[in-house]
Amino acid sequence: MDGLHGRALVRRAVAEHRRLVLGLGAGIAINALLYALLVYPLSQRVANVAERERAAEQALAEAKAAHDQASGTLTGKSRAASELTTFYQDVLPQDLAGARRLTYLRLARLARESGLDYQRANYAPVVETGSTLTRLQIQLVLSGTYADMRTFIYELETAPEFVVIDNVHLAEGADEGGTLVVTLDLSTYFRTSTS
Repeated sequence: MDGLHGRALVRRAVAEHRRLVLGLGAGIAINALLYALLVYPLSQRVANVAERERAAEQALAEAKAAHDQASGTLTGKSRAASELTTFYQDVLPQDLAGARRLTYLRLARLARESGLDYQRANYAPVVETGSTLTRLQIQLVLSGTYADMRTFIYELETAPEFVVIDNVHLAEGADEGGTLVVTLDLSTYFRTSTS
């Protein structure tokens, strides 16, 4: 009975306040129409603008990162060019005579200080095609103990002169005293003369 009584009450209220109910219904319909035609499309545009703004900010951040990387590359390149110039002028010998002077006396002195016997050395310049540097190949033969050879190699590698160890060949000496013979293939470089 309560269900019937409730419906009857609603009908009576609608009948008595028909104008008010029609006004409310018309207001709800107008609000729904305005939302569908104006508010929803504008909210979608605002969402699109916000999304485009995020995309633009991301593109700006990527462009700044690319710019910073390019600036770093340019700075690194100029620093490398400066260090290369310093290397050519201050570290490498300027000519063949300078390269021989640098290595001949230095290698003999290092061998003597390390307790090794300096047996012989061969020097041969090798011109690298397409390069501004000439390689001075050095083959050095020394004899002595293993510990002395380690000392010699350590001193050679930590010396300020630019000498590269290309190959090390170790063999037993002819005598029974435990001496070893080491053949070192070394290289140093100097600027190729342009004349």
